Amino acid sequence: MTGIERIASGVVWALAAFTVVFLLTPLVVTVLVSFGSSAVFTLPAPSWSLRWYQALGRSRELWPVVFASVRLAALSTAVALVLGTLCAIGLLRSQFKARDAIVTFLVSPLMLPGLVIGIAMLETFRAAGLRDVWVSLILAHVVITLPYVVRTVYAALSLFDFTLIDAARTLGLPYPKAVMKVLVPALAPAFLTSGMFAFLASMDNYPISIFFTDAWTKTLPIQMLQYVEESPDPTIAAISALLILLAAGVLVIGDRLVGLRRMADL
Repeated sequence: MTGIERIASGVVWALAAFTVVFLLTPLVVTVLVSFGSSAVFTLPAPSWSLRWYQALGRSRELWPVVFASVRLAALSTAVALVLGTLCAIGLLRSQFKARDAIVTFLVSPLMLPGLVIGIAMLETFRAAGLRDVWVSLILAHVVITLPYVVRTVYAALSLFDFTLIDAARTLGLPYPKAVMKVLVPALAPAFLTSGMFAFLASMDNYPISIFFTDAWTKTLPIQMLQYVEESPDPTIAAISALLILLAAGVLVIGDRLVGLRRMADL
C-alpha cells in the first residue's frame, strides 16, 4: 500500500468514525438523561434513578396511545405486506416497458417529504368525503409502509426461480399449495425484513399522522411532542429510550432469524 493509499484509508476511517459518533451521541445522551434523577435535562446527572420509567408506568395518558400506535402499525404493516407482495409479483412477472417506472412510483413516498405527502392525502381524503380518523390513519400509514415491502420483496423475487413452483406442481401439489410450500419459505426473510422496517416506520411517523389525528385519537410521536410542549421533563427521554430499545430489539431479532448481511442485501 502506497503512502497516498494509506492517507486515503485513514481519512475514510476517520470520516466513518466521526459519522458514527455524530449519529450515536444524541441517542446515548437521551438514554443517560432518562436514568437521571433531575427534573430537567442535565448531564452529568446528580444521581441515577428509575424515576422517569416509574412515571411512565403510572401514566394514564401514555399507554392508550402506545396501544393505539402498535395496533395502527400492525394493521398497516399487514396490509402493506399483502398489497406489496402482490404488486411485486405482478410487476416482476409482467413484460410491459413501464415496469421500472411503476416500481419507482411505488417507492416514491420514501423520496418525498412527509409534509408534502400528508397534505396531498389530506386533500384527497377530504375530497372523497373520508372523515373517519382510523380509516384515514390506516390508509396513510399503508402508503408510507408499502415502499419498504415492495422494494424488498421485489428484490427477493428477482432472485427466485419460478420454475420451482412448476416443479412442485408436476409432483402433484395444487398451485396454491405449491406457492405456500415453495415461494413463501423462500420469501420469508424478505417478509420479515420489510415487515420490521415497515412497523418501525409506522410507529415513528409524525409528519403524516399529524394531519389525521384528533383530540381523542393520537399516535405516540404526536403524544411525545405534546409532552415536550406541556411538561418538558425527562419522561420524554424515557419514552425515547424505550423506542431506541425497540429498534435495537428488531435488529437483534432480524440478525438472529435472517442475518444483518442478508437483510442489507435485500
